[in-house]
Amino acid sequence: MIYEENDYYHMYNRGCNKELIFTERSDYENLIQKITKSNFKKYLNIISFCLMPNHYHFLLQQKTEKPISDWISFIFNGYVQYFNRKHSRSGTLFESRVKSRLITDNSYLIRSSLYIHHNPVAVGLVSKPEDWEFSNYRDWIGSRNSELYDYKFIRENFDSNEDYKKMMNDYIENKISINDMDDFLIDD
Repeated sequence: MIYEENDYYHMYNRGCNKELIFTERSDYENLIQKITKSNFKKYLNIISFCLMPNHYHFLLQQKTEKPISDWISFIFNGYVQYFNRKHSRSGTLFESRVKSRLITDNSYLIRSSLYIHHNPVAVGLVSKPEDWEFSNYRDWIGSRNSELYDYKFIRENFDSNEDYKKMMNDYIENKISINDMDDFLIDD
């Protein structure tokens, strides 16, 4: 894929053989710390993300000519080294290179974010998206303020944090068709 400045991409990957890529809280924290320290704001905007036990999702906007795939590779190569060292293992952690989808319109962009934030609910880890700590849904709805989301994006697309929360509740109640989400499925 050719990555273009100002375009949005849904990027995701999962553990080899669907194995866990995060086995304990400190694994999630390590990756979040790597992301925070990566100087990402220079190259990209993090719109949405969710770290799941055996996979991850990022919705990113590329801000420069530098491909966001370079950033993802940098972050996850470092994470694999950490994970292998910590868990006394070697070899690949992920089933393949990162997968990515170009987001072609604003509706697709918002649906992608809903899908990403809903993922922990969909697989039964929590009953509400705000209960999953390892995504930026809490930032979107205003109950946390981390560096890992694009406040400007939210303000440009929603009148308030409550609007996105209501949209998520509608999604959960199937008022937004699950069939509309098929484009985003990673086969969890």
